[in-house]
Amino acid sequence: MSPFRITRILPEDATDAALRADVLAGLTATPRTLPPKWFYDARGSELFEQITRLPEYYPTRAEREILSERAGEIAAAAGARTLVELGSGSSEKTRHLLDAMTSLRAYVPVDVSESALVGAGEALAAERADLQVHALIADFTAALELPGTPGPRLVAFLGGTVGNLLPDERAAFLASVRSMLEPGDTLLLGTDLVKDEEVLVRAYDDASGVTAAFDKNVLAVINRELGADFDPEAFEHVAVWDAGREWIEMRLRSRTAQTVKVQALDLVVEFAAGEEIRTEVSAKFRAERVRAELAAAGLEPVRWWTDAGGRFALSLSTPG
Repeated sequence: MSPFRITRILPEDATDAALRADVLAGLTATPRTLPPKWFYDARGSELFEQITRLPEYYPTRAEREILSERAGEIAAAAGARTLVELGSGSSEKTRHLLDAMTSLRAYVPVDVSESALVGAGEALAAERADLQVHALIADFTAALELPGTPGPRLVAFLGGTVGNLLPDERAAFLASVRSMLEPGDTLLLGTDLVKDEEVLVRAYDDASGVTAAFDKNVLAVINRELGADFDPEAFEHVAVWDAGREWIEMRLRSRTAQTVKVQALDLVVEFAAGEEIRTEVSAKFRAERVRAELAAAGLEPVRWWTDAGGRFALSLSTPG
């Protein structure tokens, strides 16, 4: 069995403090917002796995198609001996890269979920005797100091998650990633592409209601963790395409005028009928926009891959 290590960078109480701060700031703002990271407790993660298998939700299938067909090209272009994955989760899709990267010596998965890191890391360590696995419990949007591993390194940020960051947040994140890279290192970035509005809206508002349950799960998290009394059924899930900003917004719309109390924050929130909470932004990209944002962060795109349908892209960049 290969070595498996796990290092906690995120303080034990950081998640609770961040939830309190985000809920207080978001529910007292105009318009009201909640960050999408709070969807993902155990129930939310289970619901998202269901979403990835829905016929309407194409991004996971499209990205997996690229990885399964182009992993060899990606590995050859990167020439990496260490793979760093930001927001690694179960590391399932990453296995295509791990299989193709014949010179790989170390894998560094980064996630806020200790249980996900332990499950994936121990499985990989057992399967791959020659692979060092050093997991980091960390927030990938914060500056990271990576463990000492053989270079060059490939930093992967898959799943189109970069689109959940607002433009200023995205610029700061890409600049932070650039600061981690040394000469010879590369960034593999997953971006969902602009396409027909009907296809996009269906992907975030499926006929079977799984995405609606996922969206409302953020209210269940706040109820449990902060003693709130949200009634999820008093809110309606809404998905809207913003053509100007080229992003999908997921929202929770209050069905009636209602009052919600958040006990841990000593907060009372009055909702008007029809008032909304924005729970997620999911930006969609064009190739020129990806290149421009990478260049602004000091990264030079060198390769570009899409699935056969042109729905999703993986780009490989080097430090500029």
